[in-house]
Amino acid sequence: MKTLNKTYLSKKAQELKPSGIRKFFDLAAGMEGVISLGVGEPDFVTPWSVRESAILSLEQGYTSYSANAGFMELREEIASYMKRQFKVSYSPQSEIIVTVGASQAIDIAMRAILDPGDEVIIVEPCFVSYSPMVEMAGGIPVPVQTLKENDFKILPSQLEEAMTKNTKAIMLCSPNNPTGSMLNRKELEEIATIAEKYDILVIADEIYAELVYDEEYTSLAFIKGMQERTILISGFSKGFAMTGWRLGFVCAPEEITQALLKIHQYAIMCAPTMAQFAAIEALRNGRPDVEDMVKSYRRRRNYIVQSFNEIGLTCHIPGGAFYAFPSIESTGLSSEEFAERLLLEEGVAVVPGNVFGPSGEGHIRCSYATSLEQLQEAIKRMKRFIEKLESSNK
Repeated sequence: MKTLNKTYLSKKAQELKPSGIRKFFDLAAGMEGVISLGVGEPDFVTPWSVRESAILSLEQGYTSYSANAGFMELREEIASYMKRQFKVSYSPQSEIIVTVGASQAIDIAMRAILDPGDEVIIVEPCFVSYSPMVEMAGGIPVPVQTLKENDFKILPSQLEEAMTKNTKAIMLCSPNNPTGSMLNRKELEEIATIAEKYDILVIADEIYAELVYDEEYTSLAFIKGMQERTILISGFSKGFAMTGWRLGFVCAPEEITQALLKIHQYAIMCAPTMAQFAAIEALRNGRPDVEDMVKSYRRRRNYIVQSFNEIGLTCHIPGGAFYAFPSIESTGLSSEEFAERLLLEEGVAVVPGNVFGPSGEGHIRCSYATSLEQLQEAIKRMKRFIEKLESSNK
């Protein structure tokens, strides 16, 4: 088949870099016996009652479109859940939209608020799609690099330094992917003060809000004065182990959600109806399953963080999500070199930290959303790899 002339492609599409995470998944796919600590996906199957609700909806013939914003019944359950779990109130009629995953919610949020030249402060290390989404919406990403000395938490002074007359929003993820760091209430209040001072929005990616281990989670929208300037993004993929269902939601003031809804109508129309029926059941009765998963993740987190520190890879304790972000600086390798050699020599797949932004260099992202037995074997192989490096450097 004849290859398309490159001039058919937009400049944006040509310049867009492929996901740095995919490179290592593709490498690992062709190898046998690989232990993957790279996938940001729960290793739990979606709870049975949730799957059963979707099956029942199909058997009963509910296969048509829903309302653009999602079934009212689901939006009511989301509103109830947000009030119950996070103490924030949203109108199911006008302030909630059901989306095709949290990623689509972020995409339409960027397209709804950005004009060409508008800037969005991106707190790094961060999920790989944030900056490309800003660029595709015509905006300018302004990365702000957090430091390992601060457990990768953003400082108010850093935000102040990044502000310009073109700043439109801050993109924030807590608990964070890839570091697992979680902002506490005091730290969120400091961010709120800056958002109010400069009259900007905050896009809060709270997809990992259910997966916290040491303290109660505080939603940014709960902070005084922030609900009216927060676009809250969440979904069912992580906390409810529903990644393949592709279902998320966005909560925001009515003026914003109505703009988001117009873009959503034209781009997607509505989220899959069977997934929406499943989500209703998850919100109503899935909390015990979430709590069981959190208990398991906590045990794995404690094991892997302790193990990393024991084998010489300094690692802070993540407050949430299911990622550890150990430093590999002591090995003398770059994060990409370390990840590639670890995969090829020991069959352990991790993600190099630099794909999440320059401040991630010198680290690797390791997901502990896999069995304890797999984690133990991965640590065994990584220890052997590090010992070989140390021996060769003598």
